[in-house]
Amino acid sequence: MRSLTEQDIRNSFINCSKGEAKRLSVPRDLAERPWDDLDFLGWRDPGAPDRSYLVAEREGRLVGVSMRFQAAQRGFLHRSMCSLCLTTHPRGGVALMTARKTGAAGREGNSVGAYMCTDLACSLYLRGKKVPESGPRFEESLTLEEQIERTMGHLTAFLDKVYA
Repeated sequence: MRSLTEQDIRNSFINCSKGEAKRLSVPRDLAERPWDDLDFLGWRDPGAPDRSYLVAEREGRLVGVSMRFQAAQRGFLHRSMCSLCLTTHPRGGVALMTARKTGAAGREGNSVGAYMCTDLACSLYLRGKKVPESGPRFEESLTLEEQIERTMGHLTAFLDKVYA
């Protein structure tokens, strides 16, 4: 992914008002992000623990999505899998992220959701740059490029639902 500025990020949001996009918390460490290893930018809002944001390139333009999630209430031994990168995590490492739809559907309160890594570090898990709390990811027969393509396909499908 190409490096992004704060203004790029704020201008990309599709499911919140311009005022909401102006007020949301943007990562302060944009200059230090490993952009070459990222397929999309995702982060949690440090001031609002139930909020996450994701910015990805879609059809040649940036698309930002504001999401909400609830902290996991599952047992200690429970494991969950991210629907984007297929990384498994112990308790709290995966959550149902819900995004308000765009347009009239979103104004009526309609939303879509997907189970995602709560830290939105899917790109780093795929590349082995970050290891889940439970240990390394399972070994796949797909190449890294194929795993990235699959993950981006899952992300695109989620974004398509936000637009619907």
